[in-house]
Amino acid sequence: MEQLMRDMFLFLSKNKVANKAAKKWGLRFGANRFVAGETIKAAISTVKELNEKGIVATLDHLGEFVFSEEEAIESADYCIRTLEAIAEEGVKSNLSLKMTQLGLDISKELCMKNMRRILDCAKRLNNFVRIDMEDYEHNQITMDIFSELREEYGETVGLVVQAYLYKVEQDIDELNKFKPNLRLVKGAYKESPEVAFPAKEDVDRNFIKIIEKHLLYGNYAAIATHDDNVIEHVKKFVKEHNIPFSQFEFQMLYGIRVQRQLELAKEGYTMRVYVPYGNDWYGYFMRRLAERPANVAFVLKSMFKK
Repeated sequence: MEQLMRDMFLFLSKNKVANKAAKKWGLRFGANRFVAGETIKAAISTVKELNEKGIVATLDHLGEFVFSEEEAIESADYCIRTLEAIAEEGVKSNLSLKMTQLGLDISKELCMKNMRRILDCAKRLNNFVRIDMEDYEHNQITMDIFSELREEYGETVGLVVQAYLYKVEQDIDELNKFKPNLRLVKGAYKESPEVAFPAKEDVDRNFIKIIEKHLLYGNYAAIATHDDNVIEHVKKFVKEHNIPFSQFEFQMLYGIRVQRQLELAKEGYTMRVYVPYGNDWYGYFMRRLAERPANVAFVLKSMFKK
């Protein structure tokens, strides 16, 4: 039953009609548990609260299904305004983005033009931009674009890699020439068993494997997980191999395992929270429900709360 619910929410996450309608609803039905607000101002306010608790952030202006050059440019403008707001308010936050939001499905040239605008701003403001990895269809072109931008912008840009893909270990080996800052995740999209591990235990095993490999390469690892088994394994691994706290961080999603986030920060680990904002929240929200269908109970409670 849980797998059926997961598949249903992943299917709904790509429903363009529902996505369009969601923009009119606003952050109702529990979505505000996972999304910091619809405006940059609301997002910055959330980051300030996190910073006061010893937690840093990465902001993501949500967006899916970009169909025109104008929409892609507008999304890039939001990213630039977000970087500027981070600098103006003095909060501790990076920026995360998806390249389809910047026009990748329209043309690579448009996407690259927007990415360079954003990275020029980030470099000027001494900040960092993380390229989120999307579904498998966009995997290789994302890798290619990252490699090109890494040559141009150096440590200003980082990438996400997904443990559920068979190819991820090879990707990490190939990316090692850049000594990159990678966010390591299990993966949240529904993929064919031809390209991704279908069994959770295999994904978990591969996740640990790529974390260890990336750390032993001496590269910076952003370990994105809510899994205590993984967290405890990493703690022991870095201690055994004398890996300094400055070489890695833990990352979690806004609104999930809040107490655990505080505990890790108090233990001296860099704890970064992924903070999404914007009115185009529907696809992101559906994927959070797919990851943990138990969250549906929270949503239903919110719907009927007076």
